[in-house]
Amino acid sequence: MRLHRLDITAFGPFGASQSVDFDDLSAAGLFLLHGPTGAGKTSVLDAVCYALYGSVPGARQGGGQGMTLRSDHAAVGIRTEVRLELTVAERRLEVTRQPPWERPKLRGKGTTVDKAQTWLREYDATSRAWKDLSRSHQEIGEEITQLLGMSREQFCQVVLLPQGDFARFLRADAEARGKLLGRLFDTRRFAEVERHLAERRRTTEARVREGDAALLADAHRMQQAAGSAMELPELAPGDAGLAEAVLEAAAVARCTARELLAVADCGLTAAESAQAAAERDLADAREFDRLQRRFAEARERAARLAERADDHRAAQRRMERGRKAEAVAPALELRETADTEHRAAAAAEEEARLPLPPALADAGAAGLAAAARRAAEELGGLEAARRAEQRLTALIEERAGLDRQERADDEVRQEAQAWLADWDTIRGTIQGRVDAAQQAAARADQLALQREPVRRRLDAARRRDRLADDTEEARRRALAAAEDAVAARAHWLDLKEQRLHGIAAELAANLTDGVPCTVCGATEHPAPARRAAGHVDREAEERALASYQAADERRADTERRLGAVREALAAATAEAGDAPTARLAEEAEDLEREYTRTRATASGLHAAQEELRRAEREREQRAAAQQQAAVRSASRIAARERLEGEQAALEEELTRARGDAESVAARAAQVERQAALLTRAADTARAAADTAQRLKDADARLADAAFRAGFDTPAQAADALLDDTAHRELQRRLDAWQAEDGAVRAVLAEADTADAARRAPADPDAAQRAAADAGRRLREAASARDAAARCCAALDRLSAHATASVRGLAPLREEHTRVARLASLAAGTSADNERRMRLESYVLAARLEQVAAAATARLLRMSSGRYTLVHSDDRTGRGRSGLGLHVVDAWTGRERDTATLSGGETFFASLALALGLADVVTDEAGGVRLDTLFIDEGFGSLDDQTLDEVLDVLDALRERDRSVGIVSHVADLRRRVHAQLEVVKGRSGSVLRQRGAG
Repeated sequence: MRLHRLDITAFGPFGASQSVDFDDLSAAGLFLLHGPTGAGKTSVLDAVCYALYGSVPGARQGGGQGMTLRSDHAAVGIRTEVRLELTVAERRLEVTRQPPWERPKLRGKGTTVDKAQTWLREYDATSRAWKDLSRSHQEIGEEITQLLGMSREQFCQVVLLPQGDFARFLRADAEARGKLLGRLFDTRRFAEVERHLAERRRTTEARVREGDAALLADAHRMQQAAGSAMELPELAPGDAGLAEAVLEAAAVARCTARELLAVADCGLTAAESAQAAAERDLADAREFDRLQRRFAEARERAARLAERADDHRAAQRRMERGRKAEAVAPALELRETADTEHRAAAAAEEEARLPLPPALADAGAAGLAAAARRAAEELGGLEAARRAEQRLTALIEERAGLDRQERADDEVRQEAQAWLADWDTIRGTIQGRVDAAQQAAARADQLALQREPVRRRLDAARRRDRLADDTEEARRRALAAAEDAVAARAHWLDLKEQRLHGIAAELAANLTDGVPCTVCGATEHPAPARRAAGHVDREAEERALASYQAADERRADTERRLGAVREALAAATAEAGDAPTARLAEEAEDLEREYTRTRATASGLHAAQEELRRAEREREQRAAAQQQAAVRSASRIAARERLEGEQAALEEELTRARGDAESVAARAAQVERQAALLTRAADTARAAADTAQRLKDADARLADAAFRAGFDTPAQAADALLDDTAHRELQRRLDAWQAEDGAVRAVLAEADTADAARRAPADPDAAQRAAADAGRRLREAASARDAAARCCAALDRLSAHATASVRGLAPLREEHTRVARLASLAAGTSADNERRMRLESYVLAARLEQVAAAATARLLRMSSGRYTLVHSDDRTGRGRSGLGLHVVDAWTGRERDTATLSGGETFFASLALALGLADVVTDEAGGVRLDTLFIDEGFGSLDDQTLDEVLDVLDALRERDRSVGIVSHVADLRRRVHAQLEVVKGRSGSVLRQRGAG
């Protein structure tokens, strides 16, 4: 990372715009940033940090979402802005940030707050121009963090190091060093290996426990199926011998179930035999009862038939007379038909003669027919006159149609003239709507581009508020987990100490006479130590150690979760800024409402354009219709004159034809009605004469048929005749009586029925109860046999499943043992890992060793060959090892802690370490090159000789194309360092004065 240019406006103590050309300052490799106390030296570094991360180090950020960064010396109309141009990862970028700004309102009184703004641009060497990349706080923050590979805190620790804080890394604990080195050297893949192995261990352990739990579940199901015939082993999942105990108990239960099945089969066979005998007895009792009741019912039916014998004989006589009358029925029907036809014909003749004139009222059929022929001849003569009359009617209607067309064309011309007169107004109104919709569409497109950034910032603000609560909850959980881990560790150490006090008794328990003692080698043991009350054995100590390790893992897990929540909160805050969520939501709602309104207005564009096109088409149509109406009016004049001449000729012809009638049609209707009446009267007269003759013939045939059938008169034959319904009913009664009589005689003649009637009454209820008892006993026996069979089948099935589970569990347990050993080794909790070093710590230890070696090359020069930094992988206390850092004093030859260095020694030792870290990061493949470093204060603690040596080391950085900025107010440095950036303070704010190496 190399800085090129920094522009500051209204930031911190700088009221006006100030610029820093880092390229000019870095040309000498070493430059000085100096000025009086409070002038704003640190504010220059704050501006660099704010441009990259959107916030400044420590408490200087303040509240109010960065509004405190604004200079109190700035004019009211000038907005705070920081612009930084830098090169990182071979990309030249420009970052511009403007914090929130409280400014006077453009209208009215009071102030309003403008939101924070951020721009990111990249220089394109091909086109020699800057191109915009993003304006999103979140996207820019993620891009800068990804390119630099460090968070804001890590950047300040490695690059800016504010207010003499070089010693933070030097004095940091192993965990803090591990986090920073892990980000710089990207060792996440090794941490992922640790997490993967831990997850595999938990997974395989859960699968083993699940297998044991499934085996016990099968055993419980077998116990439920076998009942008291099976006893379960008192073992838990994971206990040794569980599988063998379960399989042995299952074998015993299967043998017992098969014995019970054999006993149930014998009981079922006996119950089936008893039930069959009871069913036979019940069938016999029911048959005797049926026959006895059948005989009694037959005797009762015979008595009822004897009572109805007289009615039966009368019905037989009535049926015989009806059969004789059936021979006369055709003659009766013929006479009835002839009489009906004659009466109808006579009534029709009388009705047809009523409208006739008196001269024809008594005329015969021949006279009436002749009169009808004369009327038809007259009607034929009026047909031509009728056609003329119809033509006259058509002419009148045609003239009326011409008049209607004339009126319609007049209306069309008037309507078209009125509409065309308002055309300019109509077109202007519609065109105005089209223009308004087009403007709204353009505004909607502009608002659409603003919606997504506003929504993303609102989502980030809501996420920021939620994560703030989550951070507090995670902090409380981490504190509680840490307290639990401390308590568990104290308990484990107490037990370990108690065990050490009683270790002699524990060793004495394994002594055997004649066998040498493992401690002193003696073969005689006259007074072995005895265990005191409350003795702590190895198992108790290991359980306490396991509890402590579990508590420590929970503590580490809660701290990791706390770190993850804090990082997420920082990312959300970087994207959302410090604006309240309610205000962001209100701004988003205002934008959405305006967008909805403009979209609604713009949606009418197509409709308005279509309406304009329809109006133009309607104008053309109305103009054409007006012209066509004028042409049609001119053509109708000749047609009206032709129709008037033809109408006069037809009216003269019809006056002669209709006579005294109103019209020819009326006259023709009179003649037509008269001809129809005469024709109908002639027809009805002939029909009446014919029906009278047929009635006379039918009376003669009826009298002859009644005499031959044995009746004195036709009336007697008609009375004896039965209709179909009466004949069927009478025949049904005769047939029913005959069938009942035959059935009764047949039942009374049955030998077995008569024999059953002579015996004692049957008792089917008693037989039914006996059969029911036998059936119940059979069902009970069958249920017992089915239960025994189901028990055997269930035990066989569950035993087979349990056996398969036992076979499948062995390789799973092997896998769990192997994975657990690897996970413990990688996590540093295994006994095989003597230094308790995690895999990631092991990799980082190698990197730290490189950093210490690179730092020692400069530290030796700064300390005149006295001090050397060395990496230590020794364990600190009872903790883990891997990231220790010591200093070796060549004057004493002893290795001691870096905390024992004096203030000046601590400064140049930590400076050497930071420069060494920068060298290793730069040389590391994929690492971040740190080309610009800042050193803030600390030089005042050095004597002249040491200061010269430190400056020589810093000046040597130019060989690797690095530049170092020294922030100090030490006067001697102004003489030694020629490239300078001076901060001058005044009443109107501070200003910058830059002087290059020349």
